[in-house]
Amino acid sequence: MTGFDLARLLAERGDERYDLHARHLNHQLPRMLHTLGFDKVYDRAEGAYFWDRDGRDYLDMLAGFGVMGLGRHHPVVRQALHDVLDAGLADLTRFDCQPLPGLLAEKLLGHAPHLDRVFFGNSGTEAVETALKFARYATGRPRIVYCTHAFHGLTTGSLSVNGEDGFRDGFAPLLPDTAIELGDLAALEREVKRGDVAGFVVEPIQGKGVHPTPPGFLRAAQELLHRHKALLIADEVQTGLGRTGDFFAYQHEEGVEPDLVCVAKALSGGYVPVGATLGKDWIFKKVYSSMDRVLVHSASFGANAQAMAAGLAVLTVMEDEETVAHARHTGDLLRSRLAALVDRYELLHDVRGRGLMIGIEFGRPKSLGLRSRWTMLQAARKGLFAQMVVVPLLQRHRILTQVSGDHLEVIKLIPPLIIGEREVDRFVEAFTAVMDDAHGGGGLMWDFGRTLVKQALQTH
Repeated sequence: MTGFDLARLLAERGDERYDLHARHLNHQLPRMLHTLGFDKVYDRAEGAYFWDRDGRDYLDMLAGFGVMGLGRHHPVVRQALHDVLDAGLADLTRFDCQPLPGLLAEKLLGHAPHLDRVFFGNSGTEAVETALKFARYATGRPRIVYCTHAFHGLTTGSLSVNGEDGFRDGFAPLLPDTAIELGDLAALEREVKRGDVAGFVVEPIQGKGVHPTPPGFLRAAQELLHRHKALLIADEVQTGLGRTGDFFAYQHEEGVEPDLVCVAKALSGGYVPVGATLGKDWIFKKVYSSMDRVLVHSASFGANAQAMAAGLAVLTVMEDEETVAHARHTGDLLRSRLAALVDRYELLHDVRGRGLMIGIEFGRPKSLGLRSRWTMLQAARKGLFAQMVVVPLLQRHRILTQVSGDHLEVIKLIPPLIIGEREVDRFVEAFTAVMDDAHGGGGLMWDFGRTLVKQALQTH
């Protein structure tokens, strides 16, 4: 084999995918996939579907953790990347100003008219890191307040405002930041009154558990922060770009105008990693206060032509195809049909969310037979029942979903924003079948539950 032939390489070595990961990458990933029966071999993908080598389709209700907002291989985004590669641009010279970053910034800011400037990085965690640095420098204060159970990324600064101990354990010392409960305005006030808080970073809807901020909380928090000269930072990495039925999730609440907004994921079109931090003019001018500070915060691959072209194509598609309105309509339909099942199934406790970010929560049943099985699972490890639902959705119905977080009995649905009534029907029918099986009290589903219990006990 001479030269580089991608098709030949994949044909010759593609079947080694799980072995290669086990040997050279995170060895626990293939182990986990094998355990759950998630070790599928997907050969191609388009829109909201994967296909295996036998030609069977799988409905994607996960969208790569929200990256695939427009689904996979949208033709407009794909063509934009062909075009930018064919253009042979003088990219990343570092000593010029290419047009694409300015054009993408202009288009993004059009959706947040109270903001003025953009910094482009390469990921959601970089967008958050940028916001933390800018908030600290602009205010001259060291501390950031965040929420318990929040997720803002896994690099060290973002990890410092991660509200889940499982991610933080073993990585201390972290930055001196402070957690409050989501929606606890009194706790936020106690912290900002100390005079050392630079800002409050918050997801308008927490990804872990799919918990929206209480009505009025963001507006009240903003007023409180500004009164004490601190900043509101909205983490829209997962909730932004139409996910919740508005372009940004903070826009659900009138009068909320964050000082800094973090976006990533769907802006990439699923092709080229990109992150962006939008902010007010005075913050950027304070950080970049002189020519000596022109590179005080930068990213080697930030604002590269491929990422900028992908972002511009994504925003254009969203406008042309009215993606935000479509996500709102489809999300309302899916959520209402699932909510109608709550009274039908005693294991199903709640359906919540906005747009196409939906949480399905399970809870302790009332009937004795189901309650004993539920108690068995909970004693071994909280979250096993939700996993029992996710597995048959994939194995029997070819639908990919995820448990919303460790030790949670919540499934999170964050499908591509392009799904329609056909996909809603397919998911609701499959979910109903799985719930019927669970409430039947026997069968393969509870057998699998006993297997999960044994594995959970072995890891203690």
